[in-house]
Amino acid sequence: MKNLQIIDGAINCVYDIFSATDEEFELIFPRGKNIAFIDEVYLNTDSQLLDAAFQNIWKRPVKKSEAHGIHGTIFYELEEKKIFYPTRRDEEAVNPDGSKLR
Repeated sequence: MKNLQIIDGAINCVYDIFSATDEEFELIFPRGKNIAFIDEVYLNTDSQLLDAAFQNIWKRPVKKSEAHGIHGTIFYELEEKKIFYPTRRDEEAVNPDGSKLR
């Protein structure tokens, strides 16, 4: 199981964490990616498979105090964040000018 964090554009977003099976995680974060934007996820993967995966994922909330790492982050309604994650890998995040964020 892998943990994923949800960050959305709502002012009251609480950055929930959920647990996903390895198969569910791979649907959302293919090829070693660990940053996802929900519109791109649905653009590149069968929506019925994703809907079923998310139905299961939403049933597995993880308390932050009990989480052993965050393996992926999904952004909802935050298109402006895409520029910071061109490779969709957190450790490769960059500023708009291409310089590393970290």
